[in-house]
Amino acid sequence: MRAGELAAVRGRLEEFASEVFAPLTRRDQRAKGQLYLRGLLLDGRRRSMQPMAERLGIDHQQLQQFMTSSTWPVEEVRARLAWRAVRAVRPQVWVVDDTGFPKDGKASAGVARQYSGTLGKVGNCQIGVSVHAPSDTASCPLAWRLFLPASWDVPEMADRREACRIPEDTHHQPKWRLALDMLDELAGIGLRPAAVVADAGYGANADFRHALEDRGLGYVLQVKGEMTAHSEGAEPHRPAYGGLGPRPLPRYRTRPVALREHVLAAGRGQGRAVVWRKGSKAALSSHFVLLRVRLAARRPKPSDDGTIPLTWLIAQWPEGEDEPVKYWISNLPAGIPAKDLVRLAKSRWRIGHDYRELKTVLGLDHFEGRSFTGWHRHVTLVTAAHLFLTEQRTYPKAPARA
Repeated sequence: MRAGELAAVRGRLEEFASEVFAPLTRRDQRAKGQLYLRGLLLDGRRRSMQPMAERLGIDHQQLQQFMTSSTWPVEEVRARLAWRAVRAVRPQVWVVDDTGFPKDGKASAGVARQYSGTLGKVGNCQIGVSVHAPSDTASCPLAWRLFLPASWDVPEMADRREACRIPEDTHHQPKWRLALDMLDELAGIGLRPAAVVADAGYGANADFRHALEDRGLGYVLQVKGEMTAHSEGAEPHRPAYGGLGPRPLPRYRTRPVALREHVLAAGRGQGRAVVWRKGSKAALSSHFVLLRVRLAARRPKPSDDGTIPLTWLIAQWPEGEDEPVKYWISNLPAGIPAKDLVRLAKSRWRIGHDYRELKTVLGLDHFEGRSFTGWHRHVTLVTAAHLFLTEQRTYPKAPARA
């Protein structure tokens, strides 16, 4: 935003900052939080602390101290942002995703040579895992975690961990586990999604799916066509069960086959055209085949009757293609309409918009500090700036105070 545009919404920004930074008990910390927020919103090529301070006309040490050495509860600020985002966006699902933060050096917390979808290859970067709340008209992140590769747990990294102020009890966890930690944190403040959506990096993981089921959460997860399943009518062996101890794992008379084979056997004619979003120029639609299958995952969880529970298989099979191009699975109820399942499966599109705005407009990946705490504070305040802009777009005629 240009200086004049930011001045025009000063009243709204002050109200916003007053609520978001209320957990900060010291007045100077609340003032610095609002300064950082203004620095992120003001136009400029870089949103690192030095150029932001120059645009704000202050000593950059004020921002440096606030982000790295000051003690303020980022978790409580994040909780307030999450509640405000859910009220503003009214999400239909939550989306789990991750994004890369390319780096030139090795000093920042979590930096390693690792695959990044942002780069489209293995590169020197950090990876941030995030949970987003999207609707048809808006979207905003709710929580962030910095991924620590296993290489950061070896004894030789002790000095770098100390320099990056990584807590002693913080170690490598897979991305899906970080996602669950965020879902649990949000549940702890009273926020739960109607369903969870994620790409194949999460959908292929049976532990992640089981953990969502254990939490009573519905999901629509992208998977690969090579995943195997039994058909809806597959006949199980029924070993004797006396009701003591765990129920025996279900076994079936027929071998499971790939999801791709299930859809090919059903044929494209079993599907239907579905519109999942009305675009600005034309409606977005494609042909989808929906089946009920029993996933042949490792350590399957049996139903009360000893069978593997039925799962939705959603396959996108566009006209002119010899086979489906995308697959999803879902544990949502059997009676849910096909158009709703497809719309949920396709809801990840808005998260790409989030990442682009967060990075290109608000400097999500511009943080130049090395500390673990500083990274989480920066992405939280960038999220605050993003939510403020989202609210202005959602309620553009809201009156501003003088």
